[in-house]
Amino acid sequence: MINRKDVQNIVKGDKRVVRGWVMYDWANSVYQLTIASAIFPIYYNAVTRTGDNFTISFFGAPVINTVLYSWAIAAAYLLVAIGSPLFSSMADYTGRRKGFMRAFTLIGATACGALFFFDKDHIELGIIAFALGTIGYGGSIVFYNSFLPVIAEAKDQDRISARGYSMGYLGGVVLLLFNLLMIMKPGLFGIAPGSSLSARISFLSVFIWWIAFSQITFSRLPKYTFRKRMSRDSVLTNGYRELRVVFKQIQKSYKLSMFLTGFFFLMMGVLTTMFMAATYGEKEMGIKEDVLIATILGIQLVGMLGAWMFARISEKLGNIPSLIITIISWTLICIGAYFITNTLQFVTAAFFIGIVMGGSQSIARSTYSKMLPCDTTDHTSFFSFYDVMEKLATVAGTFSFGVIEAITGSMRYSVLAITVFFIISLFFMLLLFRRTRMEAVA
Repeated sequence: MINRKDVQNIVKGDKRVVRGWVMYDWANSVYQLTIASAIFPIYYNAVTRTGDNFTISFFGAPVINTVLYSWAIAAAYLLVAIGSPLFSSMADYTGRRKGFMRAFTLIGATACGALFFFDKDHIELGIIAFALGTIGYGGSIVFYNSFLPVIAEAKDQDRISARGYSMGYLGGVVLLLFNLLMIMKPGLFGIAPGSSLSARISFLSVFIWWIAFSQITFSRLPKYTFRKRMSRDSVLTNGYRELRVVFKQIQKSYKLSMFLTGFFFLMMGVLTTMFMAATYGEKEMGIKEDVLIATILGIQLVGMLGAWMFARISEKLGNIPSLIITIISWTLICIGAYFITNTLQFVTAAFFIGIVMGGSQSIARSTYSKMLPCDTTDHTSFFSFYDVMEKLATVAGTFSFGVIEAITGSMRYSVLAITVFFIISLFFMLLLFRRTRMEAVA
């Protein structure tokens, strides 16, 4: 039961609450940069290989290390995609939105801390902890995003959302710089050169950072949020029912159908690249970990430039042409990545990845927002569908990456598969562009 004395009057635009909400991006983005993109993938490759042998035992089953890694990501995001409508529905019914967000934060951060104990003798622990960290991150974001319309007026939501992204970027970079210094100069921290302790401490730092700074958020967000309550027998199914209603509306719209199909394949390529880039550089080209981490850090910096640049392109050419440019760019980058053989080529490819990565995700989200029916009030449901599509794209992309490597024995063929994802996305976006031009002429 909810004690009515605990219920707060929610005042939209409260600066203290807004600052608390923004701080969660600062708190949790360290997972995305340190764990998902930079240090963990490189450490994982080092721990799970013996010379040129990349086969490991996972609960007694032999599997290629990077195949297992990509499948762990796929499994984690599949669980989040399936579970998020259920948990969102339960949170709306009970009013305990912050409680669900706190629970996923605890799961994700604790799992990152458990990676401190990951070594050659504890492969299963490492994979399970990584998957749970991914679930915690993906699950908490669902509730974090849903607080925005609760605490902010519609006219302020774009600005406040941008503040959150900026704080997340800054927080991730700050901690990664510290961890990079510890890995490159272990002697400054009393750590023996060549020791795995630097990397393992970086995982522990994510746990401490995520837990510590999220307390600012949890101390300021309203304890309970209320909306029109559902009948008890609908709690477990309401989230899925809303997705089904939105899906039927999308089916009736040619433009939304084309966009979301193209978006699905675009995200298959983009998010798979983000997750697998570091392992590809280390495994296929033997690039040193300090170079890889510095390169990924550079991608984040260039990504800001890319987001700004494509925002300007979109102002001049329109959203869909801008999105088509990013997809063509992704296609060319992946074709080039298949042929790269040295560090300079990898860093060059990373520069262009940063440019289009920063542009493609931001342009895709704003394009979708502008394409929603003008008379709809179900923005949350539409974006819930968008979120599930994005997570399912991650599942499909990373799982396919692992399957192709398992069959061919080379990650390079998986990179070619990513190229195919972008080509399919381009096909649907061109159909959408054609329809848009026809309507404009008419």
